[in-house]
Amino acid sequence: MSGRTIKRGGKGARRAAAAQGKAQKVRTARAKTGSVIDTLMAWLPFSEAQLHRIFLAMILGIVAVGAWMAASFAGVPAMARDQVAVFAHDAGFELHNVNVRGTNNLNELKIYQIALADRNRAMPFVDVQALRDKLLQLSWVEDARVSRQLPDTLVIDVVERKPVAVAQKADRLMLIDKDGHELEVVSAERAKGKLLLKGPGASRQVAALSELLEAAPAMRPQLRSAEWVGNRRWNLTFKTGQVLALPEGADKSAKALMTFAQLDGRNRLLGGKAVAFDMRAPDRIYLRVPGRTDPVEQPAPKAGDSAKAAEKPAAKPASKSEEKQ
Repeated sequence: MSGRTIKRGGKGARRAAAAQGKAQKVRTARAKTGSVIDTLMAWLPFSEAQLHRIFLAMILGIVAVGAWMAASFAGVPAMARDQVAVFAHDAGFELHNVNVRGTNNLNELKIYQIALADRNRAMPFVDVQALRDKLLQLSWVEDARVSRQLPDTLVIDVVERKPVAVAQKADRLMLIDKDGHELEVVSAERAKGKLLLKGPGASRQVAALSELLEAAPAMRPQLRSAEWVGNRRWNLTFKTGQVLALPEGADKSAKALMTFAQLDGRNRLLGGKAVAFDMRAPDRIYLRVPGRTDPVEQPAPKAGDSAKAAEKPAAKPASKSEEKQ
């Protein structure tokens, strides 16, 4: 009986065919994938070498961010900052001097107190923006610029607010600017020569008053004070002590002031016998001459005073002879 060798574990015909089918599918998929990638690469405005560098930079950036986060947890940035501060201190880059420019009314001591609060701080770590924000909180400061002048000096340029009037409060006199911003309390002596604003809310109307006076610029130098009456209109007091009552409304009051300026130019009303002028009625002016007419503003009559009020003579329109006064 002849001997035969039988091999076990060999692949049958079916298994071989299946393996060949899988290999063919892999080669086909790779070919399709490669063609898609090649198509995308053709559309991109980068070469293959440039893309490799971009991917490498992205990977390095991710690694750097991770390293920084790990170092932050370990306190390394704070240690590095402290070390830089030591180096700056040893090199003389330390805040010692402050150079303030542009101040006229503002007390510079307030600026020095703010700026030198961080004295001996390393110059690279002086927060100039935070310092500017603090300076802007001072009443006189409209704007400020802070810059470093190495090795040890801060330069502070200040733009001051300009005072235009004095607002009369219940218990004090307050210097204000063109926007009604309160600057500081002043004495009566220091308030002399400045336009005095009276009445509740008068300081908030300073811009409107300035616009009103533009209608008759010749009246501005002769004005002593302005009273905001009833939150609706102005009484103007001139340096002669005479009072002009204007009507309500910006347009009406501006027109009345222009008319008064024209009358004064022709008839010299200011400095004449009349002590008050009432222009609240349209197209006419009432004059108050002592002993002949009532005041411009009368308080509300009390009970029982109606009979007495009826006995008083009423204010009359100005006659031509009175206008010449």
